[in-house]
Amino acid sequence: MPIYLPELNQDLTQFPPVSTALIDPDGLLAMGGDLTPVRLLNAYQRGIFPWFEEDQPILWWSPSQRMVLTPGEMYVSRSLRKSYRRSGFTLSINRAFKDVIAACAAPRDYACDTWITGTMQDAYLQLHKMGFAQSVEVWQGEQLVGGLYGLYIGNIFCGESMFHTVTDASKIAFIGLQQHLINIGCKLIDCQLHNEHLASLGAKEISREAFIKQLGTPCAATNQQQWQPQTLVLDLINKANT
Repeated sequence: MPIYLPELNQDLTQFPPVSTALIDPDGLLAMGGDLTPVRLLNAYQRGIFPWFEEDQPILWWSPSQRMVLTPGEMYVSRSLRKSYRRSGFTLSINRAFKDVIAACAAPRDYACDTWITGTMQDAYLQLHKMGFAQSVEVWQGEQLVGGLYGLYIGNIFCGESMFHTVTDASKIAFIGLQQHLINIGCKLIDCQLHNEHLASLGAKEISREAFIKQLGTPCAATNQQQWQPQTLVLDLINKANT
């Protein structure tokens, strides 16, 4: 059966109410528009994110269930702690944003295609220059072996993607992100959609309505001091489960 999707006007940055999102596929809200900073920031502020493949129009989503993690509630297993201590990993913030997003966009063993298109990369690089998009990097020596990126808006970190080329490097990046977000007073990590990798670290699903209630007031540029390029010294001895 054909489905009707509102098509966004190139000249306007407004979205339909998230309550009108489709049930199947879950959360599909609208199509079209563009990836300008104004539209993207407007979307995230309303619990909406873009997700589409190279040969598709831009698709906008607000799923009925949202995968989230509260900073301080991440599960850090003993085996992961041991893996970190043996790894020689070092961590940083915003020292290689462009490299992180490119690595996240690279083909994976389980999929040839990527939703992080060239247009998408350009859009988030622009948001990074504006102070909204941030990255965490994991290194072995001088080699980037893992990382993640997302948007920090209204005291919520909206995670977009992560990657690793060495076992556990993306998990360590996520732990580093949590530690930094605790230090700056972030209240929630938005992981968007359920996956077992995030669930194993303590992320859980909440309703769309509950998530939207967590969203803050219209966003302003992030405190640049909090996200300036810096080394992140990871302390795994914290309130996370042992």
